[in-house]
Amino acid sequence: MSRKFPKLVSRSAPVILLMLTLAAAVAFAAVSHLVSRYNLNQQARGRRLYQQGLAAAGANHYDDAIAAFRAALTCDPANSQYQLSLARALRDSNDPRRLDEAESYLIALWQRTPQDAAVNLALARVAAHRGSIEDATRYYHNAMYGVWNSDPDANRNRARIELVQFLLKENAPAQAESEIMALSTSLPPDPAAHLQAAQLFAQAQDYAGALAQYEQVLRVDPGNAVAEAGAGEAAYRSGNYVTAQRYLQPVVNANPQDANSRQLLETAELVLRTNPFHSHISDAERNRRIVAAFAQAETRLAECAQQTGIDLPPPAAPASTNATAAASSSTASPLSNLQSRWTSTNPDLAHLHSAGETDLPDTIMDVVFQIERQTAAICGTPQGDDLALLLISQKREAASQ
Repeated sequence: MSRKFPKLVSRSAPVILLMLTLAAAVAFAAVSHLVSRYNLNQQARGRRLYQQGLAAAGANHYDDAIAAFRAALTCDPANSQYQLSLARALRDSNDPRRLDEAESYLIALWQRTPQDAAVNLALARVAAHRGSIEDATRYYHNAMYGVWNSDPDANRNRARIELVQFLLKENAPAQAESEIMALSTSLPPDPAAHLQAAQLFAQAQDYAGALAQYEQVLRVDPGNAVAEAGAGEAAYRSGNYVTAQRYLQPVVNANPQDANSRQLLETAELVLRTNPFHSHISDAERNRRIVAAFAQAETRLAECAQQTGIDLPPPAAPASTNATAAASSSTASPLSNLQSRWTSTNPDLAHLHSAGETDLPDTIMDVVFQIERQTAAICGTPQGDDLALLLISQKREAASQ
C-alpha cells in the first residue's frame, strides 16, 4: 500500500493543480465582479450626487452644492467634471476663503488640459473675483481661443463680452474698448448681437462706435425703438446734434413718456438753434446768435457770482474800473476776471458786420465759451441756453456740421 501512494500522488497532481487554478479563477472572477459592481454603484451614486449638486448650485445654495460635489468626488475621484463643478461652486459662493481651494482644483485641471476653454473660463472668473485685470485677461483670452465642446463661436463671443464687462467694472475703458472692437468684427448678422455691442461701446464712452453698431441694427431692423433711442443718444454724446435730432424725434413721437430721449432731443434742438458756427446759416443769423450768446453769458456770469456771493462791478463801468475791481477780488474768484474780459469785449459787437473783421466772431465766442466753462466748474452744470453754449464749446467742430 505504501508503495502505491507516490504513484497515486504523481498521477493526481495535475488534476489537483487544475482544480486549484479553476478555483482561483472563479474566485478572481467573483472578486472582480464584486469590485466592478461596487465601482458601478459608486459611479451611479456619484452621478446622483453630482445632479444634486447641480440643482443646488442652480438655486444658489452653494454650501449644499459644495457638499454634494465633494461627496461625488469621493465616489469618482478622477472625474474632471466633478472637480470643475466643485471649483465653480467654491468660487461662486462669494467666500474669499474658498477662492484658493477653487483655484487649486482649476490649476490641476489646467495643467492636464491647458487648452480646455471651460477650465480657462473658470480660472478667468476666479481672477475677476479677485479684481486681477492681468490674470483675468490672460485666462479669458485662453478661453476664447481654447477648445469648446460645442458652439465655439457663440462661446467665444460670450467670453469676450464677459471680459469687456469686467474691464468696464474695473475702470479700464481703453482695454475694454479694444476688446469691443475685436468683438464687433466677429459678430453674427443678428440685431441682438449688434445691439449688445452698441451698448458696450456706449458704456466705454466710445459713442462713435456705439452709433455705428446701432445703425447696423437699424439697417436690419428699421423699427427697433431701442436702437433708435440708443443711436440718438450716442450721436448726442458725440456732439452730432443733427443726427441726434433725426433719431430722437421719431422716438419721442412714438413714446412721449421717454423722458431721457425727450430731454436729449430738446437740448439738441436748442444747440442747433443757438450755435453761431453752424455751417448752414447766413452771416446775419450768425451775428444775431453771437449777440444773443454774448448777452446770455453775461447773465450766467452774474447769476453764478450771486450764487457764490461774489460782488461783480457793473457791466457798464469803464474798463479801467473793472480792471481795478477784478485785481482787488481776483484772489476770491476768477469770475471778476471773466467780467472784466466780457466788458472789454462788449464794444466789439458793433463791428460784427464789418467784412474785414473775419476773426471777430471767434474772439467774441471765445469769451462766451470761457464764461460758460468756468461758471459750470464753479456753479455746476447749467440748463437751457447756457447748457447749449457749454455743449457747443466742448464739441464745437462736431456741433458745427
